[in-house]
Formats: sequence, C-alpha cells, structure tokens
Amino acid sequence: MHSTLVRIQNVFGFFTTVAFCTAILVALSVTFTAQDPSARLELRNVQVVKGRPHYYSSKKEEYAHIKFDLDADFSSLFNWNTKQIFVYVLATWPSTTALSTTPSQAIIWDTIVNSRSQTHPLNLFHLLRVPEKHSKSPSKFKPSLSRGAADEPQPGIIHLKSSKPKYQITNINGKLSSQGNVTLEVGWNVQPWVGALTWTLGEGKTFGRWRGIKGGKSKAFDMPALKGRSANQETVIASPGKPKAAEASPVV
Repeated sequence: MHSTLVRIQNVFGFFTTVAFCTAILVALSVTFTAQDPSARLELRNVQVVKGRPHYYSSKKEEYAHIKFDLDADFSSLFNWNTKQIFVYVLATWPSTTALSTTPSQAIIWDTIVNSRSQTHPLNLFHLLRVPEKHSKSPSKFKPSLSRGAADEPQPGIIHLKSSKPKYQITNINGKLSSQGNVTLEVGWNVQPWVGALTWTLGEGKTFGRWRGIKGGKSKAFDMPALKGRSANQETVIASPGKPKAAEASPVV
C-alpha cells in the first residue's frame, strides 16, 4: 500500500504533465490564427547636433534627433495567448567601417502595448466584495471583470504625429553628419503567456497564416551636415513637397 507522500507525488506529477501538455497545445494553436499587420512610417524631420548625447558621455560627438509619423495596425497580433507586444522604430544606415558590411542600426523609439487581459486583469476581490448593509441602493453594485475595457479601442492601433524620439542615435566613429541612405523601419516582438517569443516578419514573407508586415519602412534620406559650432542644419519634411533645410539650435 502506497504512503501518503507517494500519493501526493503521483498527483503532483500527473498535474504537471497535464499542465505542460496544455501549455504546448496553447502555444502551437496560435500558428493557426491569421496575422496581417500593417504600418506606415514617414520621416518628419531630422536634426544633427554635436555634443554629449547622454549625461554620462565622456566626450562630445555627433548625434541625431529624428521625429517621425507612425500609423500602425497590430491588432491581428493579439489572440488568446498574447500578453503584450514590444514595438520599436529602428534607424538603419550603411556601415562606415571598411571591415564590416553589416549595416549600423539603432532604436530611436519603443513602447509596450498590453493586451486587454493584461491591462484589466481578473480581480477576484470584486467578486467577493459584499455591499455595505447601510447602503440605500445595494442592488446597483455590479462587479465587473474588466471595468472600462469595453470602452477602450482595439489594442495594437498606434497613431503618432511628429513624435519625438526616446533615444538619440550616434555612430561608432562619432560622426553622423552627411550620412546617406538612412531608413526608418518599424518592428515588433510578441510576448506570449506561454511559448516562444516571435519577432518581426518582413514584408512579403509568410509563415502559415502569418503574413509579413505591409509597409512599415520609410523612404531613404540623408543626414544633414553640421553648420558652424553653435548651430546645426536641420532637414524638415513638411506636407507634400521636397525636404528643405532650416537652421535650428542644438538639442540639449
């Protein structure tokens, strides 16, 4: 006859086996959902400054301050296994070193988009809460599992107009002025409740019912040249028309 400890171990082992198999099925089930993200990314203006890009920088160097417009629809990336999405805007330009052919890249902006279940988690205290006895209208109390969730827009919809970057970008050689063939590109990382992380699927690529992002890449542009010691040149992208140069004071 088995002891109590052995029976507890058997029950726990059976429970962990069922939980592990369930997690695998949940992780694999999302591959059958359709994903069709889209985005439009446009440069608003770019400014090159010579100074200390960070308070801890030991020397002065050239760094870029880039503003952009972003309209993205990542709602199709949300399903029952999506916890949150990490969205970022990446600046890419050709390498300036002769020993490397890999382009230089730097993130200028990022954000975390939570799912509705993450934003409004289930609160059991609302279900267990009992209205006060002296309340005049106790019948009006109605606990809600996701209060305010119905009034919120679909998660994954992003609209940014002339957004400021979170991070200034620098180059390995400390120079960015007159750098050509720079592009901006939006990417993401889906963080599930269970399973592996999934990254950006490029335009034109497919994986089952998953489709690569439509758009999400700006036109190539050139960094403006520094002009003088205390001022810099800024390239402004206005509404339809060609980019024009303007004078601007250094960014602190």
